Amino acid sequence: MQWCWRILVFLVALGCVVSGFAQDRSKQSPDPLTFVRQFSSAQDVKRTHPVVDKTLDIVAGPKDETQTTDVLQSPKAIAAGSENRVFVLDAGSHAVHVFDFGRGKYSLLQAGDRLQSPEGVASDQEGNVYVTDRSSRSVLVFDARGKFSRELMRSRNESYFEGPRGIAIHNPDGRLYVCDSPRDMVIMLDKRGKVLGRIGKRGGGKGPGEFRNPVQVAVTGDEVVVLDVGNSRFQVFDLQGRFRRETSAVDVGARSGLAVDQAGNVYITDPSIGQIEVFGPDGHPLYRFGQTGQEAGQFNGPEGLWIEAGCLYVADSGNKRVQEFRINGQTGSACQ
Repeated sequence: MQWCWRILVFLVALGCVVSGFAQDRSKQSPDPLTFVRQFSSAQDVKRTHPVVDKTLDIVAGPKDETQTTDVLQSPKAIAAGSENRVFVLDAGSHAVHVFDFGRGKYSLLQAGDRLQSPEGVASDQEGNVYVTDRSSRSVLVFDARGKFSRELMRSRNESYFEGPRGIAIHNPDGRLYVCDSPRDMVIMLDKRGKVLGRIGKRGGGKGPGEFRNPVQVAVTGDEVVVLDVGNSRFQVFDLQGRFRRETSAVDVGARSGLAVDQAGNVYITDPSIGQIEVFGPDGHPLYRFGQTGQEAGQFNGPEGLWIEAGCLYVADSGNKRVQEFRINGQTGSACQ
């Protein structure tokens, strides 16, 4: 009988230890991301601003009769700009949707027949928007009003790009970084389109500073991060393109998205299992977030990522929506 009491006392004590450990862990490690909202159509913008113009605001040129959708079909890439505007590149409709939550309006970026196969999107601190287009082998530039401004596409002798994909901007000086996947290079340009340099080499490679199918690029502080899919890694460079370090990322693919937060943490989507993997500034894996599904915080083939003012935006492609999360523990969060 005495041994029964001893076992009972042991189990109670073990339960207290486990409970205390769980409580301490919950205090020390809150959920890293908090769901804020999701949106997928023009109506989601207008619901947050009930007194708005009910017409669909189509900007940047004459209306294209074939482009009538105001609902996301297959969001692929995303960027957030000033004044609470979110730009969503939609592979399903070959369009760039503008969700202007600041004014409660929705619009489409248009550039006539130049916008054929959009691949990547980014915005600068002045509100200009940059869209890479695979078919025209160019970067299309739109001003802060959404009007088509110019096209960055070729030097005197050759096109800048063979197949531009991901794009990022270093806002202090306006330098552009564009992944040219077929050439296995990242092209550096200024805002006028002057080529400042190249990272990588034609034909690719697996050494430091070389790529095999670079698809995404992100800039934070004084570093440039490139998702090097063919070598299952991401590489980090300084702003001039000098190699600093690399980290293995075995689950990356051609559809994976990339973003970097203010702390230097690297976020990569894994569309195959509906998750986001996060690495620390030193490349150490921190955590995975999400699972396959349709509820808040669940994903179906997540692709593009963007981080702005402590907010993480995810192009949840298979669910035809964008989800927004607050990155907990970071200062200056402007999530709605």
